[in-house]
This record gives sequence, C-alpha cells and structure tokens, in this order.
Amino acid sequence: MIHTVFITGASGYVGGMLADQFSKRPDVKKIICLDKREMPEILKGNDKILWIQENTAWNTWQETVRANEPTVVIHCAWQIREMYGARRTQWLWNVEGSQNVFDFAFDSQSVQKLIHFSTASSYGAFAGNTLEHHFVEDEHFRENEYLYGIEKRVAEERLRARFVRAKISGATTIPKVYVVRPAAITGPRGRVIVKRFGLQSVLKKGLPIIPIASATWCRQFIHEDDVTDIIAKLAFEYSAREYNVFNITPDSVVLARDMAEVMGKRTFRITPLIVRVCFFILWHLSRGRIPTSKGGWKFYSYPIVLDGSKITRELSYEYRWQSRAALEKLEGRYAEEALKEISNSPQ
Repeated sequence: MIHTVFITGASGYVGGMLADQFSKRPDVKKIICLDKREMPEILKGNDKILWIQENTAWNTWQETVRANEPTVVIHCAWQIREMYGARRTQWLWNVEGSQNVFDFAFDSQSVQKLIHFSTASSYGAFAGNTLEHHFVEDEHFRENEYLYGIEKRVAEERLRARFVRAKISGATTIPKVYVVRPAAITGPRGRVIVKRFGLQSVLKKGLPIIPIASATWCRQFIHEDDVTDIIAKLAFEYSAREYNVFNITPDSVVLARDMAEVMGKRTFRITPLIVRVCFFILWHLSRGRIPTSKGGWKFYSYPIVLDGSKITRELSYEYRWQSRAALEKLEGRYAEEALKEISNSPQ
C-alpha cells in the first residue's frame, strides 16, 4: 500500500527525524508536515514534503491536510519546555491542539492509523519509586504537579475518550490508535545536530560537578533510531489491535554516577529538598530560560523505570541500543553527520 503520512511537530527533533527517514521509503508518496515554526534544514529540498506552517491549536490547517488524504497521522507536536507565565497558552497549544489532531484523525475517512507520542513522565516521580519496580502500560498515571506530565496525561485521557465515542457511535471508519510512551530520546542527531537545550545540557556544560539527590536517581534512554524503527512498524506493519499503548525503552537504566562518568564529571550528594529549592530559584531568576519548572525537581531526585518489553512481545522488535549506549555512543543513521558537525566545530 502507498501511504501519505501526516506528521505534526515536524520542525522538532523527533518529528523532523521521522519525516526525513520515512521520506526514503518507497511506500510513502507524500509527507504532510505541520509545525508553527519554519521547515528545518533536514527537510529542505525534499520533494515528498508538503510543509504547512500552522499551530495545531488553530482551525486553519484541517482542510488542506484532509484534501491530501493522509493514511497515517503521527502526533509529535508539543511545547515541552514550560513557558514562563504562559500556562494557559501552553495548555491551548498542547492539550487543545492535541484534541484538534485527534478530531481530525477520527473525522477523516482516509486515516487508518493514529500514533500519539505520550511520555514516561506521567507515571510520576515520587520518593516511593524504586529501581526494582518497572512501570507497565496499564498502571495509572499519578503525576499531578509537573505541567508536562499533567498535559500528556490529559491528552491521553482525551484520546481514549474520543476513541470510545467513535466506537459507541458506530462509525464505519475508525483509525487504529497506538500510543507510545518513550524514555528520554537521544542519539547523534539529538545530542550533536539538533543541540536541544535542557537540564542535561546544563549539567554537561554549565556545572563542573553534578549534584546527586539520591543513590537511585536514574534515567532510561532510547536511541533515536530505535524510535524511528518502532514508529515505522506501528505505522506500516502492525495492525493487531484497535487501540494499544506501548512503553518504549530498553530495560537498562543509567544511574546518576554513570551519567557523570559519561560526561566526565565528578559528583556530590545533596538532598531532594535542596534540588527543589534550587529549581524554584533558578526558574524564577531565569524566567524559565533554565528548564526548572514546578514539579520538575522530582524528576531529578527520584527514579521512574519503565518496562518496555511489550513492544518486543507484540511487535517482535529488539532494541538495538541499551540506555547507556544510546546516551554515550555516536552510532546510528545520523552518526556520520554528527561526526562532521563535531569536526567542523571550533575547539
């Protein structure tokens, strides 16, 4: 089957990568890309790309996209970093924008699949979390403070409700819905080419010593190529269920001391209370430029460990990189470009 793919957030790290990689597939004839920002360099000159510079929260893009009859919708668009003093605007962009994408997918007869990017953050980072407990997909979301986790939780709830309404209504064409909850996505493109700014980059470039709030604080990382290949399977191959949710992450973690080792830094111990106070001060002093928004301190104090094995059981997909390798190694489809970027950078 020949596909037309609609990707929101295509100017971002993940959306742009999916558009770039999927445009190389012979079974994809067109990729409709929507973002409130301009087309990224990686997609310029690609004749399979139709670029629409709009916000998902507006009602100005639906007819143009519908006229191109997409078969697959992949919703990546998200304002991840909290905007200082603009929570209402962020809610409009993220939650109401997601609702617009969901409504479009369910109201368009051409759409066969809807893939939504959710997050591990919505499970919640709490003092009772352990390295031994791995969250599985049917556990309830608990996050009630960190805006990113809250918005993603609400978006998932709305998506499920929209699917249920479609089933009850007896609609003849209902897209299959697949939700992915990834661990932190990284790789050569994310670390070197896109150069995303986050607390990880602050720890690496701004602090000579990395503070550790607990011996169990950790992160899981999934390699960007694993993300691309999993989404490709869901978009173009898998069709076993009408609605399904997947944690996507290898089963390994990177402890704080291991992260410090990768970054070539020393560590020192502090308490979660100190992290909380520092986050509060940095958030307001920087007016949000340093990503330390309300509730974010918990995610740098307590672990969230996911069980990502469902994707292997149901899709027969084996992760190619474990967490530390994804964080540390320059390997994968964008490795060569990343190495060129490094060699051309001033020392």
